[in-house]
Amino acid sequence: MTLDMVSKGQEVVIKSIKSKNARIYALRFGINEGSRVKCIAKINNGPVILRKNHQEVAIGRELAKQIEIEQ
Repeated sequence: MTLDMVSKGQEVVIKSIKSKNARIYALRFGINEGSRVKCIAKINNGPVILRKNHQEVAIGRELAKQIEIEQ
């Protein structure tokens, strides 16, 4: 399952990030393998908004499709 499939209110753990560019981009937001994040909103055809440690981050759908998660 990838991050773009997460439901609002769901808390997940980042399992892996597929590409090197996606990994670098996610690390800028403090997200890496093993991070626990919560989906607080999903914009139709837009970003997935996550919360991690009192910080909210909007992740674009294309990046979210490259991030594998586990529930």
